[in-house]
Amino acid sequence: MAITVISKTLARTFRGGAVRAWAATLKQALSAVGVVQLQSVLLGPTAKRHRWHAPKKLRAPRAQPAAPAQGQFITLAHSVDGVAKEYKLFIPAVHVDKPLPLIIMLHGCKQNPDDFAAGTRMNQLAEREGFLVAYPWQTARENCANCWNWYESSQQSRSGGEPSLIAGIVGDIAQAYAVDTTRVFVAGLSAGAAMAVILGSTHPDVFAGVAAHSGLPVGAANSVLSAYTAMQGFACGPSSTLRMPAVPTIVIHGDADGTVASANGDAIVQQSVLAYQQSDVALEKRHRPVIAPGSKKSTTTEYVDSMGRSRIEEWVVHGGSHAWFGGSVDGSYTDVNGPDASEEIVRFFLGPARQAVNCS
Repeated sequence: MAITVISKTLARTFRGGAVRAWAATLKQALSAVGVVQLQSVLLGPTAKRHRWHAPKKLRAPRAQPAAPAQGQFITLAHSVDGVAKEYKLFIPAVHVDKPLPLIIMLHGCKQNPDDFAAGTRMNQLAEREGFLVAYPWQTARENCANCWNWYESSQQSRSGGEPSLIAGIVGDIAQAYAVDTTRVFVAGLSAGAAMAVILGSTHPDVFAGVAAHSGLPVGAANSVLSAYTAMQGFACGPSSTLRMPAVPTIVIHGDADGTVASANGDAIVQQSVLAYQQSDVALEKRHRPVIAPGSKKSTTTEYVDSMGRSRIEEWVVHGGSHAWFGGSVDGSYTDVNGPDASEEIVRFFLGPARQAVNCS
């Protein structure tokens, strides 16, 4: 990988503790989002091998595990030209006589569908509200840390391998089950959130809404090193020449996130606002503080259209780190405090009918 080559070059050119410390910090940060091989040599042939360890889960002993959902949770696969992408699908036990909405959930690094479903409790909400949930699975075959490859330019277009496969999963589910194709949504955490934003940009005809929890904007990076820069909050802001479809978007981010800086959440919102401006949809900006008993304080900014529908929402969780807020102790990378991210995402998706505006 590029970081290994650069680190070896620096080691040969500048022998010293400062360079070694800089490279170690860079290596650890990039490893956290799966953009380097975790076992690679850090600084030259005499350096020891380092193994990245996931941070401890944020858990509160007073939290109770989520009640099990009653529906089916089955494993399926979507295949195209010999390339298969496995996923898990939750089907609520209570069926209705009309097509159901579908939410695609993209896990973060070092996670899998079962872990992500447990942590977000999205299956329990699907059982209660009546919708389908699919969890595409990014394995170590595609990325050493199970991350979606959001930082690769080839994955940031409609023809990209990962966006195409995820959109194909939607097609498979719609053929096999009664799906309301006007209410298909995508949500994700961290690298999964970055890919969710990409999908909203590349497949506005498929996804009627996007939820980005602790993610990054479209085009924030196009290489390993630029991924690190973007994670630190130095990605380029939206350009007036950037043309994107205006898709309803909810952004949730902790302002104390040490893995993906909260400036990235702001950038996602700015891209969404620009898309609506370019499509001549007037939005009114509103602010409101939200304080829930026993939770972290959050500040919400809404952008509503002329009919009062919230097209964009930004939730800034004060003191929040890199974890799914309001999550269950049964999953990793969750924080039981703060707003209930899953509840807010479902409310945003399944509220008043939403129509994406295609700017292409």
